[in-house]
Amino acid sequence: MLQVDSMDDTIAYYENVLGFKCAARMDDEWANMERDDVSIMLSCRHGHEKDKKPFMTASIYIFTNAVDELWDELKEKTNISYPIETFDFGMREFAILDCNGYMLQFGQGVE
Repeated sequence: MLQVDSMDDTIAYYENVLGFKCAARMDDEWANMERDDVSIMLSCRHGHEKDKKPFMTASIYIFTNAVDELWDELKEKTNISYPIETFDFGMREFAILDCNGYMLQFGQGVE
């Protein structure tokens, strides 16, 4: 579950830029975003949490069977963390930063 400052802005970004749909929402408390077989939950920040920027030392890794197609879809309309590349460890992947600064990596295994 990702903490966000603005539920409306984050839902709009995930829908309009990343192609997710809001499958469920409870006011500004939480939302569930879905695309294909991927589900990402969002939560608003409360009370003292609003004084701090969300912080995560990890990334969200999304496996796909269409990484090149996703790259073509997202490369011109997102904040790219690193461009698509095939790595020696057998993954073809790229990463973006969402509207809250969370890193989303998209990868596909290669032979």
